[in-house]
Amino acid sequence: MARCVRCCCCLLILLLVALGVTAVVVFLRNRNGGGPVIPGAIDRKYAEALAVALQFFQVQKSGKLVNNKIPWRGDSAVDDGQDAGLDLSKGMYDAGDHIKFGFPMAFTATMLSWSVLEYGGAMQAAKQRDSALDALRWIMDYLLNAHPSADVLYIQVGDPEADHKCWERPETMSEKRPLTKITTKSPGSDVAAETAAAMAAASLVYKPINQSYSSSLLDHAEQLFAFADQYRGAYTRTFPELSKYYNSTTYQDELLWASGWLYHATGNQSYLDYATGKNGEEFADLGNPRYFSWDDKRPGTQVLLSRVSFFGSGVSSDNGLESYKQTADAVMCILLPDSETAAFRTEGGLLYVAEWNSLQHPVASAFLAAVYSDYMLTSGKTELSCGGQSFAPADLRKFAQSQADYVLGENPMKLSYLVGYGDSYPQRVHHRGASIPADVDTGCGGQEWLNTAEPNPNVATGALVGGPFKNDSFVDERQNVMQNEATTYNSALVVGLLSGLLTTSSVAQSLSS
Repeated sequence: MARCVRCCCCLLILLLVALGVTAVVVFLRNRNGGGPVIPGAIDRKYAEALAVALQFFQVQKSGKLVNNKIPWRGDSAVDDGQDAGLDLSKGMYDAGDHIKFGFPMAFTATMLSWSVLEYGGAMQAAKQRDSALDALRWIMDYLLNAHPSADVLYIQVGDPEADHKCWERPETMSEKRPLTKITTKSPGSDVAAETAAAMAAASLVYKPINQSYSSSLLDHAEQLFAFADQYRGAYTRTFPELSKYYNSTTYQDELLWASGWLYHATGNQSYLDYATGKNGEEFADLGNPRYFSWDDKRPGTQVLLSRVSFFGSGVSSDNGLESYKQTADAVMCILLPDSETAAFRTEGGLLYVAEWNSLQHPVASAFLAAVYSDYMLTSGKTELSCGGQSFAPADLRKFAQSQADYVLGENPMKLSYLVGYGDSYPQRVHHRGASIPADVDTGCGGQEWLNTAEPNPNVATGALVGGPFKNDSFVDERQNVMQNEATTYNSALVVGLLSGLLTTSSVAQSLSS
């Protein structure tokens, strides 16, 4: 009898513990906007790197700064948009210059949102989620103001030709900052659709935080997608002079990317049908694995829609979704170093796709690999078939970690390509504000600060520079734009990758939960 009582007591204690764990799980999910539960400890290295990476968004902010923590930054471009009766003072400068390019800025926002949606819980545990949301809100406020009516979107502030002739701090700029817009008569489906994707993704982020803001974002997203689809054309065809900066090779991938995000944001079957039907057949290049970047959203769309295959039981899309899933599998296969279809990588282990801004593709690919491995783990589908070979989620995660570790200093140069992380990182980043002392007003002609061999007086903390050459070498010179310029979209990509590696975690089965 005593033994029976002890057993009952043990069972009761176990039940209470289980209830307590369940309560904690529910609390965590609700606190993080329905984000994934965090089952393990936070990796300190990646958490520290994430904290560094997020600071670059503070470095890049335009407008009247709030709670500014970058001592050498101040208010700038506060009158942007006034010529059109708009407030376009917010947003972020693209790179080491002072142009607001809407196309890569919108992609930056989309990637920040995706990171928060998948890994918001881990980011919260690392005390970095608020920093990501701050950066995202600064961009989204700008993008909302840049869309004053259904068929008008302001896609650029500043003249890149004139801007690139100047070397000055943004706080002392006095040059005219003209506005560029797309309309029904001067279309730009790529930039309109990317902005729609950014707004749809951000609407999901803000849904549990600020319902009215989320609804506004979604309304704008649907308007912009309709505009992009009805008035088709690449913005660099409309404005050919911009092709030397961010030349969009096609608008088709952005239409699919936006429709995928709108499906997740609305649950409207028509958006899924758009991507998996005729448009998918014509635009998605299904069956041919590619590399994810600001210009090519197809791999991102394939992974995003694979989420539906992994978790969307009962979703109707004929065979279109399966084609996306198969192509996403093929994308993963070219990333794995032991796969028969493995892509080229340097002797130091970096996936190498392009000489200019060489880190963009490996970091973007590693983010997709981390996400995909978590989709596999969470869904219980733990085998990836690459021809006659079989791989596990752990293999994808190992690849993602290898690329992150390379960026953070485990490379032949023993150099961290994330500025401000570690003991050795680039000292002469191609960045106007970082290269000029905060108390100096150069006007347009501050080229002496461009040409000096001295280290930058200000640290562009969080900047992810372009990266090494094919032989793993890197030249830390300010005029070495190919290797030593940082961009906001690079930072968004590395934020996503580092967030995905904070802890081995499951992901929420729905982005709209």
